[in-house]
Amino acid sequence: MEKLLHIGLIREEKIPHDNRAAFTPKQCQWIMHHYPQVIIHAQPSPHRCFKDEEYAKAGVSLKEDLSDCHLLLGIKEVPPEFLIPHKTYLFFSHTKKKQPHNQHMLQAILRQNIRLIDYECLVHPDGQRILGFGFFAGVVGAHNGLMAYGHKTGDYKLKPVHQCHDFQELISHYFGVKLPPLKIVATGSGRVAAGVLEIMGLLGIKYIPPEEFLINQYNYPVYTQLKAGELYLRKGEKTYSRADFHAHPEMYDCRFLPYVTVSDILMNGIYWDHNIPPLFSVNDLKKDNFNIQVIADITDDTNGSVPCNLGDSTIEDPVYGVDKQTNTRTAPYLKGTVDMMCVSNLPNELPRDASQYFGDQLMKYVFEELLKDHSEMLLNATITQNGQLTAKFSYLQDYVDGDVIT
Repeated sequence: MEKLLHIGLIREEKIPHDNRAAFTPKQCQWIMHHYPQVIIHAQPSPHRCFKDEEYAKAGVSLKEDLSDCHLLLGIKEVPPEFLIPHKTYLFFSHTKKKQPHNQHMLQAILRQNIRLIDYECLVHPDGQRILGFGFFAGVVGAHNGLMAYGHKTGDYKLKPVHQCHDFQELISHYFGVKLPPLKIVATGSGRVAAGVLEIMGLLGIKYIPPEEFLINQYNYPVYTQLKAGELYLRKGEKTYSRADFHAHPEMYDCRFLPYVTVSDILMNGIYWDHNIPPLFSVNDLKKDNFNIQVIADITDDTNGSVPCNLGDSTIEDPVYGVDKQTNTRTAPYLKGTVDMMCVSNLPNELPRDASQYFGDQLMKYVFEELLKDHSEMLLNATITQNGQLTAKFSYLQDYVDGDVIT
């Protein structure tokens, strides 16, 4: 008889509580039907976007104690006091960049002999990430940016995404929406950008090539998309190589500045780290020709690629203003300001759709790896095992050895 595998869906305990799930009830039902050796349990949760009854109806057992499960699946970081020793966990740990706020958690994981597999580190053979919520971050971020522009100008109104049951309801609110002439510049080419482009298509916003976008005016809404190779060129050589850019970002110049004079909305979905030049400077913000009225900073790096990102906003209060002369925070929708949408947990506004999308990718590309005795994919995404950092993540040793970083 085949050995049973017990999988537990943990309750999200990090505050604020996340409402997404690794698997939807229907996905759990499908897995248990097609893999009879797998039994899925779920901790009851008042915060999860799927009700406990939906899981129970799908055949998932609801139980508080998951200590008999072999695999424990969550979404966000697990507070140390909720960790179960000697288990295998899968979640987004946000530790691989030595994030200070998760140092205690990683230390606790090592002390408790937990195997940590980080979703962020699960990759295809070509190095592309398998799992992420970027598409729905892009969808919600684009909508919120347009909603903010409507508020600022008074030209139209859009319903907040989090007041919609799901993506289909959101789409239904677009019927009959007529946007005024406006120009949107979107950055990036990954999952986030795909979500932004989905909204552009649903609202009938026309794509314009970058070179035409810069010089022409239109009497209908338009957008252009700037990928990394159009945004960054190597100093002197005026060329772009993805591998070289990620290895030596300081050797590249950013080419975004002309777009601040002709765009109404910036939807920022570009990858950024501290060595990559920002899209524009604080001094550029002060100039009379800085035309951008709203910035949806979907990648949301405080003082990052967008220097007037002064910190996170919230789902309930997604927009704040920034005084262009002083680069200080103000109330939204005022004259002389740029309005910032910097929500860090955008997919939580469409949690049912985001969970289904995530679970689909997990089922297609990762689930069968979880059933194997040995998986290179899982090994490469394992940060801790047997009370130690794995070789790939040994660079974190000073992080876990040191005092708490502040």
